[in-house]
Amino acid sequence: MKHTVTKVLAGAAAAGLALPALAAPTVNKGDTAWMFVATLLVIMMSIPGLALFYGGLVRAKNMLSVLMQVFMVFSLIIVLWCLYGYSLAFTQGNAFIGGFDRVFLNGIYDAAAGTFSQAATFSKETMIPEFIFVAFQGTFAAITCGLIVGAFAERVRFSAVLLFMVIWFTFGYLPVAHMVWFWAGPDAISDAASLASVTENAGFLWQHGALDFAGGTVVHINAAVAGLVGAYVIGKRIGLGRESMAPHSLTMTMIGASLLWVGWFGFNAGSALEAGDVAALAFINTLLATAAAAVSWMFGEWAFKRKPSLLGAVSGAVSGLVAITPGAGFVGPMGALVMGLLAGVVCLWGVTGLKRLLGADDSLDVFGVHGVGGILGALLTGVFAAPQLGGQGVWDYVANKASPDYSIAGQLLVQAEAVGVTIVWSALVAFIAFKLVDVVVGLRVPADAEREGLDITSHGESAYHL
Repeated sequence: MKHTVTKVLAGAAAAGLALPALAAPTVNKGDTAWMFVATLLVIMMSIPGLALFYGGLVRAKNMLSVLMQVFMVFSLIIVLWCLYGYSLAFTQGNAFIGGFDRVFLNGIYDAAAGTFSQAATFSKETMIPEFIFVAFQGTFAAITCGLIVGAFAERVRFSAVLLFMVIWFTFGYLPVAHMVWFWAGPDAISDAASLASVTENAGFLWQHGALDFAGGTVVHINAAVAGLVGAYVIGKRIGLGRESMAPHSLTMTMIGASLLWVGWFGFNAGSALEAGDVAALAFINTLLATAAAAVSWMFGEWAFKRKPSLLGAVSGAVSGLVAITPGAGFVGPMGALVMGLLAGVVCLWGVTGLKRLLGADDSLDVFGVHGVGGILGALLTGVFAAPQLGGQGVWDYVANKASPDYSIAGQLLVQAEAVGVTIVWSALVAFIAFKLVDVVVGLRVPADAEREGLDITSHGESAYHL
């Protein structure tokens, strides 16, 4: 589902050459079982992983509000995904958005025939039930929206969060997912004519050859840019720079980060949609890049601040997870190691030097980690996916091997295009959405409510009772 039409195949289709028919894929119970596990792991990333990670980073008076926002954003997006999101993201339409063939998940189960529709795996040699593919991709949409919450934590109305997510999910997330990940199904490359039809209707960035294995553009850059726009539009927290904004529980943050790391194996290795070689590659890359980023961030902080911090270590791990996401199934392990080492120090700068330059109150450093890490990872994927550097290259389905004409410079330009399109698209949609929400319900809580804390003023509860 998440890979590129090769130049070899596109050229064959354009020339009218017949391509050899592929063997009919069959349903594989092992792959299906793995996808159930991977989907559960990604759910765990959001609830409780992301919720605890973010919750520990805010002040005690806002802990429950962050948990509530992440939990309910996840729930809301899953509902919207099953109603219309999946259809608009993963069915044929045009280069920017899908169609309505799967609205309300229509057509997946044929009641008259008593049969279920299937979805192709990464290799297209086997199939999995389409329902588990729907669920897996739904968790990606949900955690993407949840990530945005961290950028404007501690000062936003709960109703504004929910309304913004509906708008941004519909017009921000779904088009980008369709542009990058669109794939028509198991019969898409059975011959030149069908390939020509697919490439004509495929997503804009997919047609251009963008590589994004598990969501560097779709998830991390997309969410981070929306969050940064929100931080600008909503404004800074009261007392920022004068009062302590220190995390109230780094214990919770460490637990949340650890759950994110474990869940990320489902996020990245699960994106192969099968339990095979590519999933194993994504697994080891996720393990190695994350560990390397934690190490490099810690030593970078140790050198400049004279003390290594737990917050720095877990932030480094998350930066590594973000950076390896777009290339997890494309780069080799040593490429993943370099990507992780670079992500740790570059994202450390992202939450310090770059944050000061931007001047926005990005409460939990969503852009510094997910934006900077996502951009770095997307670009480096173009470098380390090269076969000469141990990567997988771009796959040629005719020869069943990596295309020999891989160009690092050419792929870097494609990756940069994908990054640029995602930034512009997400920023534009987010800005309009925030302005609309501000008009309808108001974005920010009153000043006295912000000072007292959102736990009590927004939800009538408290995370802690002393």
